[in-house]
This record gives sequence, C-alpha cells and structure tokens, in this order.
Amino acid sequence: MDRPARQTGMSATGPVISGTTRLFAVIGDPVAQVQAPAMLNPLFTRLGADAVLVPVHARPDDLADVVRGLKRVRNLDGLLITVPHKAACLAFADDISPAAALSGSTNAMRRTPEGRWQAENFDGAGFVRGLRVAGHDPRGRRVSLAGAGGAGCAIAVALVGAGAHVTVWDTEQDRVERLVRRLAGYGSGRIAGARAPVPADIAVNATPMGLRPQDPLAFDPAALDPGTVVADIIMKPRRTALIEAAEARGLRVHYGAPMLAQQLDLYREFFRLDERADCP
Repeated sequence: MDRPARQTGMSATGPVISGTTRLFAVIGDPVAQVQAPAMLNPLFTRLGADAVLVPVHARPDDLADVVRGLKRVRNLDGLLITVPHKAACLAFADDISPAAALSGSTNAMRRTPEGRWQAENFDGAGFVRGLRVAGHDPRGRRVSLAGAGGAGCAIAVALVGAGAHVTVWDTEQDRVERLVRRLAGYGSGRIAGARAPVPADIAVNATPMGLRPQDPLAFDPAALDPGTVVADIIMKPRRTALIEAAEARGLRVHYGAPMLAQQLDLYREFFRLDERADCP
C-alpha cells in the first residue's frame, strides 16, 4: 500500500536528498529521452522510500568503466538500462534471470544483500501488459517486429510466451539469427526471422528510430493491411513520425509509454521498494 511522505527523506513533491539516500541510475546513450526518473521518483515519494533515480549518460566506449564504477558506489542499489546498452550490460551481472537469458539483454539490475548483481528484463512483460490493457491481446495474433536489439529481443520473448506468432527483422541480420536460435526450443516454433516487414495483425517498432526528428521510419505504414495495429516503443516524443504516419493511414496505434508504466509494479517488487518504505 502506498504510504504518505514522511518528514525525513521525502517532501510532498519529490525526494529530499540526504546522506542516507539510496541511489538508482538509468544508463543510456542518449538519456535526454528517458522517462524512468519521472515515473520512479514519484513512486519513491508515494512509498516514502529514501531513494532517488538519476540519469547517467554513458557512451558505448565508456560503458564498462561507468558500470564498474557505479557498482563500487556502496549506496547505489540498482540500475535501469536503456538503449543501446541492454545487451552489453549482461556481462556485468553475476546472476541472470531466464527472461534476460532468453532475450540476451537486461533492462534492470539490482545489488543483493550479499553484494551480487542480478540482471532481469521487464521490457517484454511491460510491452505485453500494455498491449492487453489497450485491448490488443497478442495471443494468436501475427506480429511483425522491427528490431532485434535489447528491447526487441525482450519483446519477442514475451510475445512468443503470450501466444503470438512473431516474425523479427533487423538491418543487422546476424542479430535476428541469434535471437531465433536462442528461442528455437521456446514457444513451439512461433518465432521466425525475416529481412523485411511481413503482413501482420500488429506491427511493432522496437528500434531507436524515431528518437530524433531526422530519423527515417522503421517501416512504412502505407504497406500495412487495414486493421493493423502499429506500436512504437519510443516514449519521447510521444507522437513519433511512425505513429503520425500510421494514423494518417487510418491505422490503430499504440504508444510507447504503456510499456514503462506497466513495468512499475515489476520494478517495485524487483527492487524491494516496499521493504525500503519509511513505515510510520
């Protein structure tokens, strides 16, 4: 149950940083688009947890140094990982969950009381939950998935687990082939690779294309069948060029924000936020 903010560590509007505050970081390149601080910090406030989440901008060449340095910060308890580091950060985990192993990527890592680092991936679960809440249950549906990076792989795993028939394509075909091999024994063969979009009930952009105004469309909505649902995992901007193009064609759309919003309860349990709550 959410608790009112206490005088120590929290204000009515946000975290009060003190010497006892526990730290969390979201790592990406870039990080200007990340929505996690705007969603997790209010959750800390509602729970009365003396914690704060901050963005950390790490270039790929600096990632190893940044993550190893953060792991040495004794009051840092968890990491969220975003584009393009989700696959690379698995190398810094001591323990890897089945979802992270299947996807080959992680979007959340926590320090255990014993000092070990556990990797999980909630992107797929959050995306599928978001689809269902919006009335787009993927069970039995054909899904054309653009992107076999960290988020795309996690979404593919969750969609297959939810009973969808998934075709994945990417500009880097070797990533598609690795994903299909990893999932060969999972989901009764409901995943395949392709070199281009295929007809589908749900078409998903799980690539970073759309973060910047100059980005090309991940795929052309004009080539999709009427009735196709177009989903974009980009959260900022909310209305990406892909979403606008799909709406112009009269297609139904699904925004990126629900994928993160539906992960909040998963983060709450994973990071043991209720145990951190400042109980009256």
